[in-house]
Amino acid sequence: MRQVDPASYLTDSAAAQTVEAVCSACVAAGEPDPLDEAARLLLKHQGLTSASLWIADDIGFALVRDGVLDLAVAPLARERGVGTDLAVAALSAVPVESAWAHGDHPAAGRLAARLGFERARELWVMRRAAGSPLPALPAREDVVVRGFLPSDAEALLRVNAAAFASHPEQGAMDAADLSARMAEPWFDPAGLLLAVDAESGTESGALLGFHWTKRHSASLGEVYVVGVAPGAQGRGLGRLLTLVGLHHLTDQGVAEILLYVESDNHPAVELYSSLGFTHHALDTHVMYRSSDPIGG
Repeated sequence: MRQVDPASYLTDSAAAQTVEAVCSACVAAGEPDPLDEAARLLLKHQGLTSASLWIADDIGFALVRDGVLDLAVAPLARERGVGTDLAVAALSAVPVESAWAHGDHPAAGRLAARLGFERARELWVMRRAAGSPLPALPAREDVVVRGFLPSDAEALLRVNAAAFASHPEQGAMDAADLSARMAEPWFDPAGLLLAVDAESGTESGALLGFHWTKRHSASLGEVYVVGVAPGAQGRGLGRLLTLVGLHHLTDQGVAEILLYVESDNHPAVELYSSLGFTHHALDTHVMYRSSDPIGG
């Protein structure tokens, strides 16, 4: 086991290969990817300038970024204490406030409890078959829904920040984060759907909300982000934007559509359930949190 030198990460092929090998092994076993999009973009563009990484041969890794621990061990290498060793190494070196388990694994819960972490958040994955019937799009004279234009970036960031002011990840998106996501191969401006005030014109109208869809592959689409400006809430825009995005993804030919939602966001869960999304217990990401930062 070793801690990776931050200065050499981007040229340290062994470290990057270990991370990818472990992630691929987890996915191949039917588990979620141990790294979310934010972690992958950070490693891709910034390396370890604001993060720390430990690797155990080619079977496990622990990544700490902004006080958050992501830890993974390849399925065939578990029950050997590798996860515990990685966690202890990270906690002994840098402050850690919380840890994600991408998948509700009992072993992760036991390890978290041993280290003094408590279950704090549940992020659900909900899914629907794209072939299931969808409600027709309602006629709206007050709103126009169109694709993203480069001139919309500032307004998009402003609405996103307001809509997700209490969300610890999404609400923090800045211009650099937006540019990084738009530089990814999956980005399609036609799939970033904006609801604007019809009275002001389709291009210059005030941005009321948005639905950013994501196409992972030919068969899998995602309700990536749906946000409504606080001042425009109560007008049925959340349901309208969700429906527009679902129709868009269905027209793209995907077989399945997924989304992520906080388990305690009851209005959102109710909306998605009414549109045919379901959740299974194993499709849950869990955040564990310590009352006091550990490590360092």
